[in-house]
Amino acid sequence: MSKEKTKQLHKNVAPYAKSDLKKSVIQLINTVPPIFLLWFLAYQSLSVSVWLTIGIAVITAGFVVRTFIIFHDCTHGSFFKNKKANDIVGTITGILTLFPYEKWKREHAIHHATSSNLDKRGVGDIWVMTVEEYMEASKWQRLMYRCYRNPIVMFGLGPLYLVLITGRINRKDARRKERNNTYLTNVLLVALYAFMVWLVGWQAFLIVQGSIMFVAAALGIWLFYIQHTFEDSYFEEESEWDYVKAAVEGSSYYKLPKVLQWATGNIGFHHVHHLAPRVPNYNLEMAHESTPPLQMATTINIKTSLESLRYKLYDPENKRFITFKEVKNAVKRAKPSIDLNELKPKRTSFDSK
Repeated sequence: MSKEKTKQLHKNVAPYAKSDLKKSVIQLINTVPPIFLLWFLAYQSLSVSVWLTIGIAVITAGFVVRTFIIFHDCTHGSFFKNKKANDIVGTITGILTLFPYEKWKREHAIHHATSSNLDKRGVGDIWVMTVEEYMEASKWQRLMYRCYRNPIVMFGLGPLYLVLITGRINRKDARRKERNNTYLTNVLLVALYAFMVWLVGWQAFLIVQGSIMFVAAALGIWLFYIQHTFEDSYFEEESEWDYVKAAVEGSSYYKLPKVLQWATGNIGFHHVHHLAPRVPNYNLEMAHESTPPLQMATTINIKTSLESLRYKLYDPENKRFITFKEVKNAVKRAKPSIDLNELKPKRTSFDSK
């Protein structure tokens, strides 16, 4: 894309990169209060059937995901014009969704600045290995990567790891403000959860809150995964990396049924969000519909998105994701006697993972 077209694209999207106080307040009202109401209904339903409770918990999880999108917008400074308002609402919604505001804000900013850059992976993203890195990795590294990319681990254990471990600790290079915000979030969560356990009992709390947050976290991981993992997703080395291409070609348009689009805060228009992070979630669809070049982004739906579970490694030479089976077959065709397990190990940048 030429500089002129890039400039024009940003110009076309600019009118939507403005928050609307009325829309923001309405979204808060129709998103956060229902969580408390549904939580109460889920608790009351325990006397009827635990399956009814889980059903209500799944619905509640949708509102938690929508709350997370508000939190997400606050980290970009796009939900309100006022920075302090974004910080306050962001911290509160962060507590509701179990994420420290300042920590996630910084890591997500890094994600936006490095998305689809092969030389700057590792912060705020999904672990992606290239074919070459995988072939040169040790047996232990390959095993860890295979486990990580396994759907049962990613969407089953991933939510627990996300909310119980990574969301509770600071990075080594975190500054005082970030550290204090994480400490504050953790202390308030302990106090809130202790009160709820005292109020309803630990078993009821575990069933209701545990189900809600597990489903919400799993959905969040799925959305993040699917929005960057599709067959022809854009990835380049630093010397060739382009921000606009990374946004439009490295992020998908996840076309969802209207009810799911509402619950996920329009985050399916992820290509628009990566191009212009200051566009609040309630303006993403309008920006997409009014900007023809953005409509050329890779479009996926629920059915086609499931195919992305097959993609495990990125092939820079052919510019696409491939499966473990494809790389194994390719190696066999090139050298029939070679075995992936016999490849000489080589230390990679992923040893620390």
